[in-house]
Amino acid sequence: MGRLRFPAALWDAMIRHVESCLPEEGCGLVGGTDGTAVVVLPVENAAHSPVRFRMEPQAQYDAMMQLEAAGQEILAIFHSHPSGPDHPSETDEREFAYPDSAVLIFSPTAEGWRMRAFTAAEGQGFLELDWEVVPEAQPGGQIGV
Repeated sequence: MGRLRFPAALWDAMIRHVESCLPEEGCGLVGGTDGTAVVVLPVENAAHSPVRFRMEPQAQYDAMMQLEAAGQEILAIFHSHPSGPDHPSETDEREFAYPDSAVLIFSPTAEGWRMRAFTAAEGQGFLELDWEVVPEAQPGGQIGV
């Protein structure tokens, strides 16, 4: 997986979602193709926990079906760590189930939210990915509800 690209509006949508979930972890899916995000689909954290997330099963299924119907892949799974760490936790590593998707971890800093992106590498754990926010949304880019 190469460099990930997030149109500014979708980047902002992820930030708004994780902020709205505080003090709990926020989570969701990012759909896209060829490393570029075209939709952000926030999903309820059914665990309602500040240290763990579990996507609400029906909402996760619905989001996955929406991506499939649009011909998009699950580009990334995002969630926040309101109290850290800024990388995948042991639980994240143990429960990760989508090796073709990136893992995005949002953590708060004094300057705002920090995001780090990772990919699972067989036998190597999680490796950090390059990413960027791009100024213009791609055609059809949207924020899921």
